[in-house]
Amino acid sequence: MRPFEYAVPKDSKQAVGLLGSNWDDAAVFAGGTDLLGLMKDDVVAPKRLVNVKRATDLQGINYGPRGLRIGAGVHLADVADNAAVRQHYPALATAVDEAASPQIRHMATMGGNLCQRPRCWYFRNGFGLLGLTQDGKSLVRDGDNRYHAILGNNGAALFVSPSSIAPALIAYNARVHLVGPEGAREVELAKFFVIPTQATQREHDLKPNEVIVEVLVPPPAPGLRAAHYEVRQKAAFDWPLATAAVALEMSGTNVKTARIVMGHVAPIPWISEEAAQAIQGKAINDQTADAAGSAAVSKAQGLGRNNYKIQLARVAVKRALLAAAGKHA
Repeated sequence: MRPFEYAVPKDSKQAVGLLGSNWDDAAVFAGGTDLLGLMKDDVVAPKRLVNVKRATDLQGINYGPRGLRIGAGVHLADVADNAAVRQHYPALATAVDEAASPQIRHMATMGGNLCQRPRCWYFRNGFGLLGLTQDGKSLVRDGDNRYHAILGNNGAALFVSPSSIAPALIAYNARVHLVGPEGAREVELAKFFVIPTQATQREHDLKPNEVIVEVLVPPPAPGLRAAHYEVRQKAAFDWPLATAAVALEMSGTNVKTARIVMGHVAPIPWISEEAAQAIQGKAINDQTADAAGSAAVSKAQGLGRNNYKIQLARVAVKRALLAAAGKHA
């Protein structure tokens, strides 16, 4: 690990002043469950670590008439155990409770989970975010792409967004509150994730000198039904192969509106309008859920060794819908 400076600000304003205009100037350090590994492997080498664990405005979980507020520095375990989250946002509680391992959930933070870097082994081994050779050839397309994208993969970015919590938050229409040297701004979480087209770009709508302060989730609509479902190789700590989060606003027994978000299948959490349209105005049963799952992957394109993920993503959507409707797959 290379030498670095270390700073501990008392709030987000101080933290912003300690960051720089370039990504290699400084890095925000919260739980450190991802950043420290990247530094040890020399994938990133910030000149300064800005420890925000003592930043008071990044803490706390509050629920009220305006919805849910989760400080970016709150540990995942505290989110999973929060009574208001479990009662009003069950899909989020499930997603957080299944994330990583108990040890990591007690260290990792909400902001850190949303900002974690891709798990692509080409990126983690120093070949850049897009996994390119020096002459611009994709290592992923011709290499080991077992865990790479099946959607949104028409360009150079073939990694998958690593957050298994983001799809649930996006299903609930969450936003993130950011602060930087130019002031504060709010971004829809669905738009916070971006697909880079060049190796110098990042996969988040976040500037090097900005900090996530909090995640804001609006109050759930009356009778909203939501669920989260993930597929992974083993029940113990493992990265999901495909996830789905759904939020259904019902009109009687039929779906009035649907928000269906898939994870670990694209460079961003993938909102499936096709799946939502497939069940609009219909009751959720095995047949309609299966049709929505098929619609969700209707535009999927495997890269070769990851073709199996198309079926997994289809099943994840189907089972999330059935779970939201209180039915078993």
